[in-house]
Amino acid sequence: MAGEREHIREIEEVLSGARSARDDIVVQSWLRCIDTHRLDPARPTEAYIVPDTQLREHREQSERLIAIARSGLETLFKQVAGQNYVLLLADAKGVTVDFLGDPLFMDQLRTAGLYLGSEWSESRTGTCGVGSCIVTGEAMTIHQTDHFDTTHTPLSCTAAPIFDTKGELTAVLDISLLRSPQPKVSQNLALHLVTASARRIELANLMAQMHSEWVLRFSRSPEFLDVDPEAAVALDASGRVLGTTRGGALLLAQAGGVDWRLSSPIGQPISRYLDMDIDDLPNLTRGRPTEERLVFGRNGSALFAHAIEPQPSSGRRAPVEALPKPIAELSGGDPAMAAMQTRAAKLARTTIPVLIHGETGSGKEYLARALHDSSGRSGPFVAINCAAIPEHLIESELFGHAAGAFTGATAKGRKGLIESADGGTLFLDEIGDMPYALQSRLLRVIAERELIPVGGIAPRPVDIKIISASHHDLRQLVAEGRFREDLFYRLNAASLTLPPLRERTDFEWLLERLVGERARLAGRPARLSPAARLALIRHGWPGNIRELVNAVDLAVALCDDETIQPSDLPDFATPRVASPAPSASLVALRAASPEEERAALLAVLAATGWNISEAARRLAVDRTTVHRRMKRLRLEAPN
Repeated sequence: MAGEREHIREIEEVLSGARSARDDIVVQSWLRCIDTHRLDPARPTEAYIVPDTQLREHREQSERLIAIARSGLETLFKQVAGQNYVLLLADAKGVTVDFLGDPLFMDQLRTAGLYLGSEWSESRTGTCGVGSCIVTGEAMTIHQTDHFDTTHTPLSCTAAPIFDTKGELTAVLDISLLRSPQPKVSQNLALHLVTASARRIELANLMAQMHSEWVLRFSRSPEFLDVDPEAAVALDASGRVLGTTRGGALLLAQAGGVDWRLSSPIGQPISRYLDMDIDDLPNLTRGRPTEERLVFGRNGSALFAHAIEPQPSSGRRAPVEALPKPIAELSGGDPAMAAMQTRAAKLARTTIPVLIHGETGSGKEYLARALHDSSGRSGPFVAINCAAIPEHLIESELFGHAAGAFTGATAKGRKGLIESADGGTLFLDEIGDMPYALQSRLLRVIAERELIPVGGIAPRPVDIKIISASHHDLRQLVAEGRFREDLFYRLNAASLTLPPLRERTDFEWLLERLVGERARLAGRPARLSPAARLALIRHGWPGNIRELVNAVDLAVALCDDETIQPSDLPDFATPRVASPAPSASLVALRAASPEEERAALLAVLAATGWNISEAARRLAVDRTTVHRRMKRLRLEAPN
């Protein structure tokens, strides 16, 4: 209580005009809190979490940015792993739309407002990292008693603004601690990391939005130009600035000798700031050594520049709304999926055979159904798992049989699965497991569009679209003599490849959709807690979408109070107690000598095929712990 009274007294003294040892940015925020926001330091206010419906609206409005920023957040979270930091991505209104934190401290984080859906606007919360960053547009640390509200004085919050390509503040990236060392300088590294992450997110956003235009990236050092540039601008075909990162706008203003606060570079020719024009861009591509790619500002400053050519229009993703609905609904904007969807939409209404590649569980049948539903064909969709039908039955199952064709055959004969798909689509899953002897018969169906039942004589015409899929490398099977080369080329007239779930950038979109769908099927509402969401994001998903569906079904069935917690998820989400055996955990391994520790960890990695997720599960630790130990022990996965 004495500390609270002292804090309130200090704010009152600042209000009366007394000099303060606080940073000027803190003093100005305190004055705004009283004069503009009408907040009272003597009336502490608990952290505010917006209702679920409101949070959903904020997340939907920020969906594109969340997808682009997610990789940057995860990278930053790994950089500060083990130091109890919490990462918040807040929108321009101060509402947290993405969040990464330690599941062990979720209750404390929610109470403190370091949580998904928390609102950190200065008008509601007073001086704080996110809110004051939104007002000023500057990166800052609001450390402990810098906060206006005494509720938040235990916290240390470091925030950096994220600007869109037109220079408008669109989000804030914040890294916070529930408790921290007393000196404010202890957060200088955090300030550097969060500022660098915000810069990289702005760059990724510019590259994503301006991929069909020239992009010019800058660095003051040639060594970092191609790997970690400081700033970037996008130019149209006439050399006018279409968009910039915040650093790009500041750099151009400095090079052109203008005040960036009074003059936006948007719409201005690049020659106003740099001694160059659009015709000079080809000389700044990677075709020339980095140290030779120099440009000069109108003020005489020198910069290293890297020009990236516009992507051809054929490489641009068709708008999702222009795709057939069944195909459009397969992803939430993942680039690899988007390219595949565009190709799939063009193939859907053709009779060209399609071969789908992808790992087990990656959604090959979902894609096949979407192709059928977008084809306009009136017949049924018939799916056959070639690996699931016993070899002695597969011929009659596929082709049917004539009356009395063999012992046990029906008296009237029976239509096979291929003929059942007449007028529709035949999906042959795991085609690589089809017996070699039957492959020539399938080849005839594809080539002649007719089949002969087992024991029959007369061919029967069939009108089918054939889609096949395999997780095998069919080219390798052909080389090994286990798959007919002529059939491979018939099936592979067109191919589509599904990325594994662990590589998709739209994981959270897919997760939200599955939770909603599976909850409706189960007849009970369910939503993910932040801790459960983080556990699912961290998992490696070797079983892909099929494994995710099973995990969500289990969670929906087990959850209480309509909220899915980590304990409702499969075993991978629940922290395990390490076995006391020396080889059972990295905690135990650390007690050994470095040589013994390296040998033991190498043994686990080799046993799991260098699958980091599986190794982490066996060692009862997080994946980031395994990565850190590998780096320290200089263990690298074989290529």
